[in-house]
Amino acid sequence: MKQFQDLRIVFIGTPDFAVASLHALVVAGANIVGVVTAPDKPAGRGMHLQAPPVKVYAQQHSIPVLQPEKLKNPDFLTQLKALNADIQVVVAFRMLPEAVWNMPPMGTINVHGSLLPQYRGAAPINWTIINGEQETGVTTFKLKHEIDTGDILLQQAVPILPTDDAGTLHDKLMLEGAALLVTTIKGLAAGTLQELPQNKVETAQLIHAPKIFKHHLLLDFTTPAHDLELRIRGFSPYPAAFTLLEGKQLKIFRAHVHIEPMRAEPGKSQSDGNSFLRFAASDGWLYADEVQLEGKKRMDIAAFLRGYRFATPA
Repeated sequence: MKQFQDLRIVFIGTPDFAVASLHALVVAGANIVGVVTAPDKPAGRGMHLQAPPVKVYAQQHSIPVLQPEKLKNPDFLTQLKALNADIQVVVAFRMLPEAVWNMPPMGTINVHGSLLPQYRGAAPINWTIINGEQETGVTTFKLKHEIDTGDILLQQAVPILPTDDAGTLHDKLMLEGAALLVTTIKGLAAGTLQELPQNKVETAQLIHAPKIFKHHLLLDFTTPAHDLELRIRGFSPYPAAFTLLEGKQLKIFRAHVHIEPMRAEPGKSQSDGNSFLRFAASDGWLYADEVQLEGKKRMDIAAFLRGYRFATPA
């Protein structure tokens, strides 16, 4: 059995969420022999090629980087095998083929932003908030064929506060997941972890966390105001829930509700032109607190109303 520092680790990931885990491993003294990340992509006004955050970090720490277009490419698989990894770690990356995740002798472990088996899927952070959960967490588990179904290694619960949105919860889970990953690999190296099959976890009906599409973002004002506020928090700051205001897309990043018997048609907007803009829901009013009209900057509602002129009385 190898010591933690002697394990040859290949890290697989792309965004900032993954960088936190890679950094935690580096600080802990792990032997990262290579990084696999997405290809550089054009970005910004000039559409210049931009390296993914994991690549930037890896280059700063002189870690070899592989950026395959296709994960089944024979040349890539040869390069990956040559790294002779004992174990692979994948955080915030696309689905891996078996030829990749089954390559190292200790397998491949994943960090997932929920308490599996609940909220399997692409967007667990968003959906836990939208569904009104009061707790979520991070899970490390072994990869297998079906996505997010492998044996659980460790879990750490994290409360969801009434003030949390997808952005703040993302940052909490990013740090908790990074710490849990280090503990997991140390436990695997020491042989002290007991794998738990997910079908052995007692749970109520499974809730999934599907990929987010534009239709998920459009606010449906025939639903209760509290549900709308949860959806706004769940999609804030990105990709942001929205409605239409006089034919233009209005993203809403923060909102609060006032419950009262309703006579107004769902979706009807009202404003005093100065301090509030509200929309009728099925059981009360949704007050927009921070918004962004298409083509404009994000701003609080008072600043928005100072510069906006309603075509018709709201």
